[in-house]
Amino acid sequence: MAKSTPFGARSTADKVLAGVDLTGKRIVVTGCSSGIGFETMSALSANGAHVIGLARSLRDAKIACDKVGPSSTPVACDLADLDSVAAASDAIRALQGPLDAVVANAGIANLPTLQTRYGVEMQFLVNHIGHFALVNELSGLVRDGTGRIVIVSSSASINQAPAEGIMFDNLDGQRFYKPFMFYGQSKLANALFAKELSRRLSARGITVNSLHPGATRGTRLNKNASLPLKIALSAAQLFMRSAPRGAATQALLAANPSVSGITGEFWSNCQIAKGSALLQDPDLAKRLWDVSEDIVARQSASPAKSLREAA
Repeated sequence: MAKSTPFGARSTADKVLAGVDLTGKRIVVTGCSSGIGFETMSALSANGAHVIGLARSLRDAKIACDKVGPSSTPVACDLADLDSVAAASDAIRALQGPLDAVVANAGIANLPTLQTRYGVEMQFLVNHIGHFALVNELSGLVRDGTGRIVIVSSSASINQAPAEGIMFDNLDGQRFYKPFMFYGQSKLANALFAKELSRRLSARGITVNSLHPGATRGTRLNKNASLPLKIALSAAQLFMRSAPRGAATQALLAANPSVSGITGEFWSNCQIAKGSALLQDPDLAKRLWDVSEDIVARQSASPAKSLREAA
């Protein structure tokens, strides 16, 4: 397997897909309405793929897909609402066709105050649990042998996550809450999920990788951050990469033939990179999987959900 690509930090999504014919390919992209999600969808569509664009509301998804053109389908998917995730999965299955790739791109960051739902902190819910539920619902549609799943993580998985990796005894933040640490935890969860999913799907020949897209301007990732942090980030944007460059690594992993067969890796700047040391802990990845599965299952079996379905 190739261990390097001809691309790097200055590559754009269009550059990594230049000359790649994606006609007939069907690819799901979450967080399609802005930033690197929109740039990823645009680049894939421009090369012939039909992109199923997911955003928090159908209106946002439609606006983004209208900009891309007819080779796209909008779907509403609020990752903070597991019922919405289930509905989005049903809508994608109703389109009746296999998927060539799923790009789990959407996310939130650094919420200044603790917010919880389903008994877990909101960043962990949106960034990890929502995608965990969605990807597992869609994995059966991904083509055997050539299918790809791309999970967007962050360098925060390395330098902001708690020392133990996942605070299983504090997933609700009730013991203590630190915005940056909980963001780092959610991003480490993304990478651990990719690692474990790559193991589980290896027999089907589906590749699963995670990545750090790089600090990118023009995203809405920190829209809920505190005012002082927003001011600091506004100044820092002068030194951040553009959205087309930020989207390059995930576009590469979703569709470039040069990375076919590479799985279970953490990427940055279009190259395999050194992720958190905790990614080498299979027991941690398996425990996270089991806990995540329990959270999703509890919501699926909740009395409130059963009553809504019966209504």
